[in-house]
Amino acid sequence: MILVTGGAGFIGRAVVRGLVARGEPVRVVDSLRADVHGTNPARGEPGAEFLLGDLRDSDTVAAALDGVEAVFHLAAKVGLGVALSDAPDYIASNDLATAELLSGMASAGIGRLVLSSSMVVYGEGAYRSSSGTVRPAARTVADLDAGRFEPRGADGESLQPDLLFEDAALDPRNVYASSKLAQEHLASAWARVTGGVAAMLRYHNVYGPGMPHNTPYAGVASLFRSALARGEAPRVFEDGRQRRDFVHVDDVAGANLAALDWCTHQGAGTVRSFNIGSGVVHTIGDVASALCADGSLRPLITGEYRLGDVRHITASSERAHLELGWTAGVLFDEGMREFRHAPLRPAAGA
Repeated sequence: MILVTGGAGFIGRAVVRGLVARGEPVRVVDSLRADVHGTNPARGEPGAEFLLGDLRDSDTVAAALDGVEAVFHLAAKVGLGVALSDAPDYIASNDLATAELLSGMASAGIGRLVLSSSMVVYGEGAYRSSSGTVRPAARTVADLDAGRFEPRGADGESLQPDLLFEDAALDPRNVYASSKLAQEHLASAWARVTGGVAAMLRYHNVYGPGMPHNTPYAGVASLFRSALARGEAPRVFEDGRQRRDFVHVDDVAGANLAALDWCTHQGAGTVRSFNIGSGVVHTIGDVASALCADGSLRPLITGEYRLGDVRHITASSERAHLELGWTAGVLFDEGMREFRHAPLRPAAGA
C-alpha cells in the first residue's frame, strides 16, 4: 500500500492517477479543508482508498500509515504567505503535520518518502555579473515603488538571470517558503535517524487541468484562467517579464513516480533534492498572453507588486533527468492550449 497525503488536491490527484494506472494499491489521506477544496469537494480518484483526516492528529496518522510501504507527502497549505497573521496556520499545516507524519513513519518502520517541496526555498534566483554568479539581496520597497524591478549587484551593476542547481544556497523569503524548507529539514532528520530514503522534489510553477479556481492559494496560471472565466483581463504584476519555468501537472506526477522508484534503489539514510521543471524558461507575461490567445481580452500589465515575490527563479532539472530518468514531456504551447479550456476545480467556498 502506498499513501498519498493531500491526494485529493491538484497535484495529489495526478499522482494518484499515475499510481493506480500502474496497478499500485493506494490510500489517500486529506483534510479537505474548505478554504482550499470548497464545501462539496471530491474525495480523490477512483481506485484509491480514501481517509478523511488531518495529519496534525496522531490517530489520523496512525490509521493512514497502517499497512503502508511508502509515502508521497503532498499535503500542505500553499501560497505566498505574505501576512504574518497566516504564519501559525502555515507552520501548523505544513511543519507540525510533517513532524507528526514522520514520527508515525518512524514508529511504523516505513522507509521511503517522496516529499513535495518547492522552488521557493531558493528565494531569488541566480544571476551572472562581471565577477561571476551572484545571489542578490531582496528588492527594496523604494525600488519596487519606482518600478525598478530588476535586482542589481552590490555596486549597481546590471545582472543577467541564470539557472539554479540543487546545491545552491537556500534563502526562503516568505512564510510559505520558510515552511517548505522546514519540511525538507525534517525529512532529512528523519532519514538520518531511521535510515529511511527521501527524495525532495522542488517543483517549479505547476499548471494544468484541475487547478483550483478563484483562490488566493492558487498559482498564477490559475489566477489568470479564473479572471478570463469571469470575463476579466488577467492582471499581470510588475512588467510581466518575471522569468519562471511552467511545468505540466502530468509531468510532475511522472516525476513523483520516478522518485519513488529511485528511493527503492538507494542506500539507507539517502536524502536527495531534485528540481522539477520543464527545462524551458518563460515569463509571467508569456503565460497571460498564451491564455488570452483565442479571445478578445488581453493581459493588463499593472506595475503592482507583492513584496514577498522574487524577480526571476528558474533552475536546471538536469539532476532529475540523469538520476531519476525523468524528463518533462508537455511543451509549453501544447500545455497552455489545453489549459485555456480545461476544467478548473470549483472555487473554494462554492
